[in-house]
Amino acid sequence: MVDATTFPTDGYIAESAARMTGCTLRPVTPSEVPGALGDRTAAVLLNHVDYRTGRLHDLPSLTAAVHAAGAYAVWDLCHSAGALPVGLDRHGVDLAVGCTYKYLNGGPGSPAFLYVRADLQDRFDSPLPGWNSHAEPFGMRPGYEPAAGAVRGRVGTPDILSMLALEAALEVWDGVAVDTVRAKSLALTDFFLECVEEYVPEGRVACVTPRAHAERGSQIALRCPDAGAVMERLIERGVVGDFRHPDVLRFGFTPLYVGFADVERAARVLAEVLA
Repeated sequence: MVDATTFPTDGYIAESAARMTGCTLRPVTPSEVPGALGDRTAAVLLNHVDYRTGRLHDLPSLTAAVHAAGAYAVWDLCHSAGALPVGLDRHGVDLAVGCTYKYLNGGPGSPAFLYVRADLQDRFDSPLPGWNSHAEPFGMRPGYEPAAGAVRGRVGTPDILSMLALEAALEVWDGVAVDTVRAKSLALTDFFLECVEEYVPEGRVACVTPRAHAERGSQIALRCPDAGAVMERLIERGVVGDFRHPDVLRFGFTPLYVGFADVERAARVLAEVLA
């Protein structure tokens, strides 16, 4: 099963995995997952936060439902890691993947990450074995023997410059509690919505991100008929969000360095562009 609203790349990978293993791929929305699970379900790939709308899905309850059906739970954390508590170990998630260039601030091209639950690591069989995941990488043996633990998830030589940049970015997190980051994230997004409602002409945009904190990631998505052109004008004025087809303006809030003055200015410039 794959999240029907997923970022396209996840769907491509899920389709490839199904094809190579002889499984059937079934796209369903996260809300449909509990009712769609059955004894033939092998694995379920879901996004923690919807990349278009910013909706935060219920990782604990969905993971529990997947496990009750005897399947593996796989989560994409690209839009949640570094912005809010995830709790992979606490909730028994089997596998997870994500990027480091968003809320972890690694910059363009920074490394991705893989999580394999500790008790599954000795059974994890990577479809992309490489010399860097070999038990004896410099042994140059013709046969592959995976390294112990999480190291077996590696493939080839990592991009060293990107790793150095990411290392520096992660040092900023020393002493920072993710719960504090989450509290500021919610405060920033609340304030942005308040400013948009105050400044933007009524009816010009519509918020598609859930208002409830328990259902919101660290972004706000606004539906706007001419979103593509509007975002171009925003970027020209130094307000850098992005456009998602066909009509969504997406604004991400990285709590470590985005301040309330930035948020107010973004909403004010948006109102001026839309006036």
